[in-house]
Amino acid sequence: MIELILDDHRRFEALLRQLRDSSSDRDAVRRAFSALHVAHAEAEEKHVYPGFRRERAIDEHEKHHGEEEHAEGNEALLAVLELNGTDTQAFDDAVEELSRLVNHHLAEEELTILNPARREVSEAARARLGEAFASERNAQIDADCGRIESVRALVVRAKSEAVIDESRDEWE
Repeated sequence: MIELILDDHRRFEALLRQLRDSSSDRDAVRRAFSALHVAHAEAEEKHVYPGFRRERAIDEHEKHHGEEEHAEGNEALLAVLELNGTDTQAFDDAVEELSRLVNHHLAEEELTILNPARREVSEAARARLGEAFASERNAQIDADCGRIESVRALVVRAKSEAVIDESRDEWE
């Protein structure tokens, strides 16, 4: 299960590199990134974080912090998706912010959530969580979870639930 999450993390890094590459099909890449980002985060929040919490591998603060970082990533992703052109300084700036937030989250999650899970969660429990994670992630992708309307709805929900602060500066 941890390997599935890490495989997605490496895909995020590769897709972000492609988003920064002006010779790539940035529109196709941002759609692929969006689908994976939303599906991955939703599957972690529905299955992985609660499972790790039940197993006492993470505490409520770590669970909430991971959810907050997913919401911030969705907000930055929405900024990338809302831009019409992919060959502008505004697009490059939005991709830079998305890269900053996602790379921070990947490193932090690997250190503070996945490492404790390696020690605290049994192999059998990790296997069950991995199956649930993969099934949910794939169902989300099949449901076209990365479309702009879905990402916008996730951001609105996160703000209404105060997962992210609606009054904070977008580029903090």
